[in-house]
Amino acid sequence: MPADFNIALTTRSRGGGRIPFARPTLNMTSTKIAWSFNKIAKLADSADLAEMLFPGNRNQQHAFLVLLISLKWADQRMVPNLASVTRQHGVSRRTFERVRAKLRRLGLIDHVSRFNARHGYREGWVLSTRFEHGLRTLASTIERLKDPAIGAREKDEMLLEFARIRRDSRRNSEAIPIHDQTEQR
Repeated sequence: MPADFNIALTTRSRGGGRIPFARPTLNMTSTKIAWSFNKIAKLADSADLAEMLFPGNRNQQHAFLVLLISLKWADQRMVPNLASVTRQHGVSRRTFERVRAKLRRLGLIDHVSRFNARHGYREGWVLSTRFEHGLRTLASTIERLKDPAIGAREKDEMLLEFARIRRDSRRNSEAIPIHDQTEQR
């Protein structure tokens, strides 16, 4: 008699406990940064900023604090090798690389080339001002967009119409099956 492998409603994990078959994996911790005016107003120190930038991951929060404090208090505000600093504090290489990449994308840290005269031809990592400048630009842009005296009503209505058309064209392309889309083109 052949075995029916579809009978079991649960499966065994490597840890030995039972996991419901419908949801064999656990929910992942969100990596989204939740910015809200309430959370921003409550920021008191760098630990609060670490929790906001790396929600639910204590290892990455610790790595962020190591990087931030090392760069803040370094001689001439430059650290030649961040990997050695994080190793001294027990941060794994993977965690360090993920945190470093996120901070660089945000514009909080930057790598300086040894060909840069402004930093005395030294190579290393520094705290960057790009994030601050970006937030100021965003705030001034929002302020400008809210002012009716600066914009033209016709242009805003035209942008609204373009957005409606773009939305409708996307809905229409999603509604047509893939094999039908190739025939219509």
